[in-house]
Amino acid sequence: MESIHQIMRQSAEAFQVYRKVSGKEKARFLRAIAEEIEALGMALIQTTMEETNLPEARLLGERGRTIFQCKMFADLLEEGSWVEARIDTADLARTPLPKVDIRKMLVPIGTVVVFGASNFPYAYSTAGGDTASALAAGCPVVVKGHPAHARTSTMVAEAILRAAERTGMPKGVFAHVDGGNGFEVGKYLVMHPLTKAVGFTGSFIGGKALFDLANQRPEPIPVFSEMGSINPVVLMPEKMSVASEDVALKYAASITQGAGQFCTNPGLILGVDNADLSNFIKVLAKEIEQIVPVKMLNAGIYQNYESKRVVALSQENVIAEAESLIERTETIQAVSTVASVDADTFLDNPTLHQEVFGPFSLLVKCKDEAQLLTVIQHLEGQLTTTLMATEAELSTHPEIVDALRSICGRLIFDGVPTGVEVCFAMQHGGPFPACTDARFSAVGPDAIKRFVRPASFQNFPNSLLPAELQNENPLNIWRMVDNNWQK
Repeated sequence: MESIHQIMRQSAEAFQVYRKVSGKEKARFLRAIAEEIEALGMALIQTTMEETNLPEARLLGERGRTIFQCKMFADLLEEGSWVEARIDTADLARTPLPKVDIRKMLVPIGTVVVFGASNFPYAYSTAGGDTASALAAGCPVVVKGHPAHARTSTMVAEAILRAAERTGMPKGVFAHVDGGNGFEVGKYLVMHPLTKAVGFTGSFIGGKALFDLANQRPEPIPVFSEMGSINPVVLMPEKMSVASEDVALKYAASITQGAGQFCTNPGLILGVDNADLSNFIKVLAKEIEQIVPVKMLNAGIYQNYESKRVVALSQENVIAEAESLIERTETIQAVSTVASVDADTFLDNPTLHQEVFGPFSLLVKCKDEAQLLTVIQHLEGQLTTTLMATEAELSTHPEIVDALRSICGRLIFDGVPTGVEVCFAMQHGGPFPACTDARFSAVGPDAIKRFVRPASFQNFPNSLLPAELQNENPLNIWRMVDNNWQK
C-alpha cells in the first residue's frame, strides 16, 4: 500500500495550495475537465460499451450529463455566493457587552476519496458528481476506479489529469487508484488519516461497510453513501378508477428502463385490492411479457439479480404476475419480472422489503386505505416515493402524503421516479438506509456542501480575510451583512 500512501501524502500537500485557489481558477479547471472528456470522443463511448453492455445512446446521454455537471459547478464557482458568507459587524457601543466583529463562510475539508459506481460509469464515477463537487469545494480527490469499467475509468482519469496540467493546478489535486476487486484497497483509503471524506454510490452492504470503517477511525470522517432504494409507488383508488391502464403503461417502461439498473427504479408498488388494481396488473403484465431482455452491466450484477429475484419469488404467498416471454439470447440478460403479495404477508416478511437490483417490482395488495397507510409506515428510508393520485386525493389523504414525505428525499406526484434532474431543487438522498446522511444531496449544485464546513473569523484585519468576507466585497457576491442580504 506504500504507493497509495504516497498518493495520499501528495494529495494532502496539494490541498494546502488548492484550497486557496480562487473560484474562477477552479472553474477553469472544471471546464477543462469537461473539454478533455468531450475530446475523448467515440473512443470513450466504445470502450464503455465493451465494458458495461450499456448502449451507445444511453452512454452519450450520460456523458453529456457528466460534462454538464462539471460546467454547472464551474458556473457556481464563478458566481461565488455558494460560500454562504455571513458578516456581523462590531458594535463596540453595545451594552452591557460590546459586540465583536465575526464573519463566517464555508471552507473545504481536505482530500475526498470517491468510489466509482458500477451502474453509472461517467455520471457517478471518475469524473462524476462526487468528484466534480469535491473539486469545486476546493478538495483534492482520490478516485478508486470501479473494476467493472476499469479502462473507462482510466481514460477519464487521464483526461482530468490533462485538465489539471493545462490549468496549472497543484500536482496531486487528482489521483486515480486501480484497486481491482480487493476490499483491502478501499479499506486502506477510508482508514488513511489524510482522508477527510468519502463519496460512494452502490450497494447497501458496500456503503454501510465504508461508513462503519470511517467511524472506527481515531478521527471519524463523513461518508456520503447512496445505497439504493425500492422507491415505493402508491396507487390511490380514485386515480386508478380513471387511469389504471395509462399508469400501467408508464410503469412498465420505468421498471424495465436500463434493465432496472437505476437507484430510483420503482421496486415496490402499493395499491388497494379491487377491480381497478386487477386491471392495472393485467395491463402491466402484458407489457412486461413483451419486454426484450437486455444484458445487465456484468455477470456479478446479473447473478445477484437472479438470486434475489428467485428468493423473492420463492417467498410464501408471492405470486409471479408476469415475466418477459421473449427468448434470451445471452446468459446475462435480465428477465423482467413483476410479482404480487398480500399486505399481511409483506408486513410480516422483511425479505420482501429488500431491493432487487434490476427490472423487478413487487406489487403489494392492501385490503383498504387504512392498511395501505400501515404498509407505508413500516417502510424504511427511500430516495423517492411516488403518489399516483388525483389532486382531490392529495387533499383528502394528508396522512398518506405525510407518511410518504417522512421516509424519502423526493416525493413525486403523478410521475415515475426514474429520471433525476440536475438542478438546485433536486434532493437525491434520503433517510437511512437509502443514504448515510439524509441532510445532503448527491445531485445538483448543493452536492458541494458535503465537502465543506463552516468557519468563522473573529476580529480579523480586513486585508487578511478571505476575499468573500472582506468589507469591499471584491467578488461582488451575495452576502448576509447584519441580517440583511446584499451585494
